[in-house]
Amino acid sequence: MLAQTLKDEIKFATKDLNKAKGNLASSAEAQATAEGDLSVTTKDLDEDVKGLAALHQECMTGAEDFETETKSRGEELKALATAKKIIQETAGGAASQSYDFLQMGMSSGADLAKFEAMRFVNDLAQKQKSPMLAQLATRMAAAIRTSSGAGDVFAKVKGLISDMIEKLLAEAEADATEKAYCDKEMAETETKKADKEAAIEKLSTSIDSMTANSGKLKAEVATLQKELASLAKAQAEMDKLRAEEKAAFDTNSAEMAKGLKGIQLALKVLNDYYAKDDKSHSSADGAGSGIVGLLEVCESDFSKGLAEMTAAEETAVNEYDKTSKENEIVKATKEQDVKYKTKEAKGLDKDTAEATADRSGVQTELDAVNEYYSGIKARCIAKPESYAERVKRRTAEIAGLKEALSILDGEAVLLQKSVRHALRGVRAHA
Repeated sequence: MLAQTLKDEIKFATKDLNKAKGNLASSAEAQATAEGDLSVTTKDLDEDVKGLAALHQECMTGAEDFETETKSRGEELKALATAKKIIQETAGGAASQSYDFLQMGMSSGADLAKFEAMRFVNDLAQKQKSPMLAQLATRMAAAIRTSSGAGDVFAKVKGLISDMIEKLLAEAEADATEKAYCDKEMAETETKKADKEAAIEKLSTSIDSMTANSGKLKAEVATLQKELASLAKAQAEMDKLRAEEKAAFDTNSAEMAKGLKGIQLALKVLNDYYAKDDKSHSSADGAGSGIVGLLEVCESDFSKGLAEMTAAEETAVNEYDKTSKENEIVKATKEQDVKYKTKEAKGLDKDTAEATADRSGVQTELDAVNEYYSGIKARCIAKPESYAERVKRRTAEIAGLKEALSILDGEAVLLQKSVRHALRGVRAHA
């Protein structure tokens, strides 16, 4: 029984050892993976924080510039509207006197071309509602009034139109660059946002799973501890009962052995007496035989009782020892389970705390990404005019200016031909 008990203990201890080694290897692997993930995440966080700071500053600068530009344009439009109203109300007569030469001098093709180009730009400004084109039309009119010759005015007007086209093209290029930047930053930020949200979801799932497993292990440990307490109580009661039984056996067996010994001694005395042949008196052999027979019956009963009492004690002792050994094995097994499950629960609690800290760090990163995402959306989406609308409007303006420029180019060629013909005629007349 002792050998079997030791074999069982070795078996369970070996099983627990293998299980502990497996848990240790799994824990080491999980720790190495977690440390690697933490290092990569920390590095990404530092880079994201630096990028966020730079981009935030750039976005704030861009937003301030856009706000200033929008405010300036609004003030410009307001000033133009006010000036237009004042001019319409007060300068009608003066304008007719100052610009009558345009109406009087429209006989030449150059004047018609200049007026057509100015009118075309003015109509385009009204159609597109562009203050810059309206200003260009005004400058064209001023250049026409102050010009000294046809060639000079063509050059000035064409220069104004060409400058405006270059300005619009530059704005288009800058706007396209801004659009590419916005598309890139929006896409990258949305990807980062999705990655951080997925990481938080994964960590939350892992935390919930580890918390549930830890709670389950703690409940199992509590159950095992209750079972150990019940086992200890039962063993204590069994020890007490065994002690009481042994004390009773010791007392009863001693009395029984003493009685048996007395009966055996009495039988010896009587048998020795009645076996003598030289009795000096006539003994009652019949009565003596009855007494001896009765004593022999008592001896048999005492011997049988003592044997039964001894056998019962031995059986009780064997049962007690067997049950005690089983209780010791069960106790050792349950104590090992309590030890390992408590250790595993503590490990899960530690992993849960680390995962919670990781989730907090990722949440901080996600908050920073969301903050930057809000800023980039305000810069790239919250516009009074969409990028497509700006491209369409600017394309129309550039096309109109090129058409006005072509009008002037065509008329300039005709004027140069006319001048050559006139000069040839003068030489022939001379």
